[in-house]
Amino acid sequence: MSEAKGRTGGGTEQNWCRAVPGGTGVAVLALLISKSPDIARLQIALHKLQNSHPILKSRLHSHATTNTFSFVTYPTPFVKIQYHNLSKSSKLVENNPVSPFHLILEHELNQNTWQNPGRTSQTIVADMFFASVYELPNAAWAVVLRLHVSACDRTTAVSLLKELRVLITDEKDDSGGTTKEQIWNKGEVTLAIEDLVPQAKYKKTMWARGLDMLSYSVNSLRLTNLKFHDTKNPRFSQVVRLQLSKNDTQRVLAGCKTSEIKLCGALTAAGLMAAHSSKRSSKKYGIVTFTDCRSSLEPPLSVHNFGFYHSAILNTHVMKGGESLWDLAKRTYGAFANSKNCDKHFSDMADLNFLMCKAIENPSLTSSSSLRTSIMAVFEDTVMDDGGEEQREVGIEDYMGCASVHGVGPSIAIFDTVRDGCLDCVCVYPTPLHSREQMQELVDKMKAILTEAGKFYQK
Repeated sequence: MSEAKGRTGGGTEQNWCRAVPGGTGVAVLALLISKSPDIARLQIALHKLQNSHPILKSRLHSHATTNTFSFVTYPTPFVKIQYHNLSKSSKLVENNPVSPFHLILEHELNQNTWQNPGRTSQTIVADMFFASVYELPNAAWAVVLRLHVSACDRTTAVSLLKELRVLITDEKDDSGGTTKEQIWNKGEVTLAIEDLVPQAKYKKTMWARGLDMLSYSVNSLRLTNLKFHDTKNPRFSQVVRLQLSKNDTQRVLAGCKTSEIKLCGALTAAGLMAAHSSKRSSKKYGIVTFTDCRSSLEPPLSVHNFGFYHSAILNTHVMKGGESLWDLAKRTYGAFANSKNCDKHFSDMADLNFLMCKAIENPSLTSSSSLRTSIMAVFEDTVMDDGGEEQREVGIEDYMGCASVHGVGPSIAIFDTVRDGCLDCVCVYPTPLHSREQMQELVDKMKAILTEAGKFYQK
């Protein structure tokens, strides 16, 4: 402990630290492996990752007297792989139509270590990073990394997997020495996002902040939700996948290029159309779009600066019915782009954090105490991955990455990847608030809408 370093969490990080115990913000990266993993080699690789990125070697300290959180970075790596043999894994996946790999991902999403962490006097201490290996039927294994989302936004997750693959396949000495992978931010945890935002973009007058807070809070009461199935029983997170063929994906991407929008616009439009398909009157929906702020910070950060450096923009959209996907996509994406051009992802950061915190503290402020703040959350930028062949060479057959949402958050959060030319979306939702059948139907409608709209761009 004498060599431990630390800093207090920033505003966004503090908010996530309050959200995670309720069930939102457990980040999980899961890989399906067809070759028996070398546990010792994997353990060394994870320790190298911790040494390269101090946030992964940190423990979260919750201070009871001040109700604040801080990251304390320890001098030596401590993550230890938990191995679950076939007998233990089978108990988690038996008698279920969903694939074992899918069920393991859901199981890990709901392993919330931060609900009941250990206590040291007036300070609660919890690790930020966990690793497990599950032996699955038919000679397969799931390698799963679970992180507190304040240490792992989506960009961090993508970089972590890339670096881990390099470390596992590195031919250099396994004794813990330096590998060909650069030691990116060895030493101290990078500053919080609020400390790196250009001041001119972050500041807002008290009057303007008050008006925006009032607007957000009043509008949120008028937002339409998906039908709730069960608002009484304890909630947990489940996942459905939205996948398109390579041809359908390329047509949708061609439509986005022609419309001068990003894929998130098409996904947003498809989601709104699917949700509104049974409605007969105009309804207003909330959409949260997450954007990676690293390149706009002072100083700019790289994708190898691990932590949470995304910000959210909340837009509301009125659906009347009869909209075409591409017209709606241009309208919804245009609203987001305009908000970003006005720096609302920076200037409204504190407002949205405050309202999210109030929703956590007062669930009754949301419809049916559901804690739903929007109908959908998407990411501005899609993950593009063309490394399928290289991944299969080392035994990686599939992977999924997402975060839990059953505390405060959207009805469905979409984590989209274009993998070897095919769209693959991991869609997370709170259950039993929503049922698997309900969300599968919603995703199937989205898929049909995207596929049909893409036909316009068929060569």
